[in-house]
Amino acid sequence: MDDARQNVEEHLTTTRSLPRVLTLGAAFVFIAAACGGGTATTAPATEGPAATEGPAATAGASQAAGGAEAWTPDATKLAAAKTEGGLNLIAVPRDWCNYGAIIDAYTAKTGVPINVITPDAGSGAEIEAIKTNTGASTTPDVVDVGFAFGAPNVALFTPYKVPTWDTIADADKDANGAWYVDYYGVLSFEVNKNYVTDVPKDWNDLLKPGMKVALAGDPTLSNQAIQSVYAAGLSQTGGSLDNAQPGLDFFKKLNDAGNFVPTIAKLGSVVKGDTPIVITWSYLALADKDATAADGSADIEVVIPATGRFAGKYVQAIAKVAPHPNAAMLWEDFLFSDEAQNLWLKAPGYCITSRFDDMKSRNAIPADVLGKLPDVTGALFPNASQLDTAKKLIVGSWKSVTGVGPLATAAP
Repeated sequence: MDDARQNVEEHLTTTRSLPRVLTLGAAFVFIAAACGGGTATTAPATEGPAATEGPAATAGASQAAGGAEAWTPDATKLAAAKTEGGLNLIAVPRDWCNYGAIIDAYTAKTGVPINVITPDAGSGAEIEAIKTNTGASTTPDVVDVGFAFGAPNVALFTPYKVPTWDTIADADKDANGAWYVDYYGVLSFEVNKNYVTDVPKDWNDLLKPGMKVALAGDPTLSNQAIQSVYAAGLSQTGGSLDNAQPGLDFFKKLNDAGNFVPTIAKLGSVVKGDTPIVITWSYLALADKDATAADGSADIEVVIPATGRFAGKYVQAIAKVAPHPNAAMLWEDFLFSDEAQNLWLKAPGYCITSRFDDMKSRNAIPADVLGKLPDVTGALFPNASQLDTAKKLIVGSWKSVTGVGPLATAAP
């Protein structure tokens, strides 16, 4: 499928795996990671069979920093999972949202080995892998897909409610347990201060003389770039989740001012100053900030714009054809435990989780982790229909409105 993440959307870095990218087909719309604070617009839960209620995982005797509970796997499910012999994941690069640490922790705690199928696949490919069900070693047990892939595909999922089910907001889960939001990020400005002295704080600041602004993909191909255009319109007159046209108009202004760099940015081009300002997801920008601070190659500031804050959601689901159903349930139990949620939250993950509000209210997020997360208050979450409408408009009108043709890829 043409939604392979490495072929559709360009990531900023030249050393980490390419990020997860989703198909641009009309039926497949990307929503990048999300829940929590802000105004969420989500599809209504779809009715389906009653969910399996998992027995509560036993809390560890000790408490992690800030009161978070250490996770201990349920003994019954663990025994069953061990007889299954493994767990198949798909589309989870180790450097995406700290999945490497999460995978290692699960195996350490359960002894269940994990097989990651096509780490850089897209959400559409994840769904197709379930549909084709090619065998025990190549069929995913669980998926981590954009929100728009969850609600329309409940027939492909086994309803299951994790032990922490009640702490997930109703808007962020299917009522019957077919899918549940795991994490999100917001669009941000990644700014190399070695080349930018007047750091932009909002979208209109990008129009100031001398700014050099790039995207992390081509707006006719990349969902991250499409949504960057969409997000820019939220700060403009008439812009809303139901009207993406002001976003296109904004980028025309940016290009007419000579501020738009028609290059798909990479971390190398940010470091060299060729694309010193890039619009990208907050968790990717923050990871780049850490990487460049560690090697001294750049002084990056990550800015969440003051207005037009735009976010999206990823969801978890267990495949009905899962070859390792007990290992899959155990995996979901772990992901939605305090322990794994903190692994998503901490550097280099920076992915804000669906249980964030609950954990924060219980002081279950370590202060050092909480202090590094961006302020995303007021972020808006478009629904699948709004995203699809915006995508069609932006892809179809990008060149005619902005005057910008296909974007070149930055040199390594």
